[in-house]
Amino acid sequence: MPDFFGDGPPIPAGAGFMIDVTCLALLCLASVMTAWTDLRGGIIPDWLNLTILLLGLSRSFARDGWMAAFEAACAVLVVGATVWLLRRLYFAIRKIQGLGLGDVKFLAAAAAWVGIAGIPVMLLAATLTALATAGVLQIAGRSMTRQTSLPFGPFLAIGLWAGLMLRQSGYLAM
Repeated sequence: MPDFFGDGPPIPAGAGFMIDVTCLALLCLASVMTAWTDLRGGIIPDWLNLTILLLGLSRSFARDGWMAAFEAACAVLVVGATVWLLRRLYFAIRKIQGLGLGDVKFLAAAAAWVGIAGIPVMLLAATLTALATAGVLQIAGRSMTRQTSLPFGPFLAIGLWAGLMLRQSGYLAM
């Protein structure tokens, strides 16, 4: 009988591995779809963010039980509220939106995968790849100013995978 309310994983290890692999494969697909839709339309659909969130929570539950899923959900709430407040503060100061709500929701959903400790790493990787892309576009002849907008979703997806790889390899705490 599975231990649904204990500390251990609620399912056998072999099944947990298959769920883990399935969740990672679906995250890869969702990340590619996020990057593509943001590049094409400048929007990250809510259903993609919800998919990433549910996959992360499901993976936490399958690997480590209810407590891990609860901790992941708390990380989602903390990151979501923090980034939303930063978005509001930026708008109050600059009177322009610097980050779309889809990006805020993506960051919150990503917290289910990388935890609170992984968000700064994720943002660093996303920002560095975005800056490198802006530099390449500038060199290629595209005019880049302070007002130039780049869809941030593709870079957030790269950052998510960078944070996830560091977490999986043990460089980031849970």
